[in-house]
Amino acid sequence: MRADTIPARFEVLDERFANCRGDSRFERLYDGCRWAEGPVYVPAGRYLVWSDIPNERMLRWDEMTGNVGLFRSPSGFSNGNTLDREGRLVTCEHGNRRVSRTEHDGTITVIADRFDGKRLNSPNDVVVRSDGSIWFTDPAYGIDSDYEGHQAASEIGACNVYRVDPQTAQVTLVADDFERPNGLAFSLDETLLYVADTRRNHIRVFPVDRNGDVGASKLFTDCTSGVFDGFRLDNTGRLWAGVGEGVHCFDPDGTLIGKLHLPEAVANLTFGGPQRNRLFITATTSLYSIRLNVTGAWTLSSSR
Repeated sequence: MRADTIPARFEVLDERFANCRGDSRFERLYDGCRWAEGPVYVPAGRYLVWSDIPNERMLRWDEMTGNVGLFRSPSGFSNGNTLDREGRLVTCEHGNRRVSRTEHDGTITVIADRFDGKRLNSPNDVVVRSDGSIWFTDPAYGIDSDYEGHQAASEIGACNVYRVDPQTAQVTLVADDFERPNGLAFSLDETLLYVADTRRNHIRVFPVDRNGDVGASKLFTDCTSGVFDGFRLDNTGRLWAGVGEGVHCFDPDGTLIGKLHLPEAVANLTFGGPQRNRLFITATTSLYSIRLNVTGAWTLSSSR
């Protein structure tokens, strides 16, 4: 599909958002998904991979040609994706109820599929800390019905956030008291962990020490349009979150400072491109992008 464009509407709610704007139009790079999710930009190949959950496939957009092709099918009803320290793809799979890693030769390694001997619900979103530990949310969307996975009863009986130790591969419960944990991200210095609870429609923030131990959370912000899903940080610590009307941008103090309006509800987003100033957005049926006057936070996949 050839990319088309739609006008970009920026809504400035606070002067701190005034300099965040960029292009005057969004590029729609692809449509035809049922529920687009989990975008991850791969700098080494200059391409983007994302999930189309109900269609049980992963798609790939090539930055050099603009072409879109099939990356993996079946995908295990994949959802969230990220890269680890070696540039390998880490994926949450609803259908297989696991977190997996795609090795450089294309083989797949299971990172986590159980906690305390019980099967996970349906891992949803994932981040990798600089120490190599893998953190993921585990709501029940993939076992609630056959639409995004395979209907089943929860063996754990709760929806939690977990950490996988990089040396021992042990899966540890790091945060509970969620109804539907979803998107998550670390602050720039990795001393804070942000986690969205879609059912309660807010984002909480947890202090994290250097050993990965998590303290008591406090409310970061509530959602004012649709529901919170995935989010990412830019290099000043602002948080960009997918919501019903598009993308909401929050200052590190929790203030909603601006909005990017889109015609579809946004599930997730990521920064990419050679300068990391291109925001890629998965929104219901489509993949969009826009260049901004901001830069995405340094990630494990970014070369300094």
